[in-house]
Amino acid sequence: MKRAFAAFGIVLLLAAGADGATRWGWLGVRIRDLSEQEMEEISQAFGLREGFGAMIVEVIKETPAEASGLRTGDLVVAFKDRPVVDTRTLQRYVAAAGVGETVRLTVLRREEGRRPVSVRIGPMPDSVAAERVAAEFGFLVRDPETQLESASGRPPGPPAISAVLPRSRAETAGLRVGDVLVEMNGRPVATLDAVREALLSARESGPLALVVSRSGERVSMVLRRAESP
Repeated sequence: MKRAFAAFGIVLLLAAGADGATRWGWLGVRIRDLSEQEMEEISQAFGLREGFGAMIVEVIKETPAEASGLRTGDLVVAFKDRPVVDTRTLQRYVAAAGVGETVRLTVLRREEGRRPVSVRIGPMPDSVAAERVAAEFGFLVRDPETQLESASGRPPGPPAISAVLPRSRAETAGLRVGDVLVEMNGRPVATLDAVREALLSARESGPLALVVSRSGERVSMVLRRAESP
């Protein structure tokens, strides 16, 4: 991505995560869930049940999705003949596919109807993979490289939290928007590259220890996975 972590909850990068040395796969599209009106219109036009599909809102250039011929506006309704009911379902299916594997998607395309599209799963760029890990923990990071220098000419600040997802591990641990990242799992993270490296080495299922600077004070916290009832 050009920005470190884009706005959360409206558009999702179609990316799949994995632990340890396992490679990450991706298609290279941004997707979103359907609105209620779209659900009704699609159900009437194609006989699909409510909530069916993941809408492609952008095909990123020079990605497997672009090479396959996927288009903005395509509605993905099946992955290897398995129904895709929403964005999370499609992400899980991509997660289970291996890098280099060719998979068949079924899409609904305006004016063309239902059609198959074959896509070869590609390796996910590190920046996107790091974004995915952060989102799984429930936070987004502001890229200091995109911040404008102040009128005084001072350089941009260090990586900071730009969003915290409600009811996430980050919110439960007490992470706040504006917190400046200092350490992740004991590793200093003074730069965006250091943040990415720390995220890529973290396991989504395990705890993530953070030290942040908040109003000039160091605050430590651990983002833990919710305990099963």
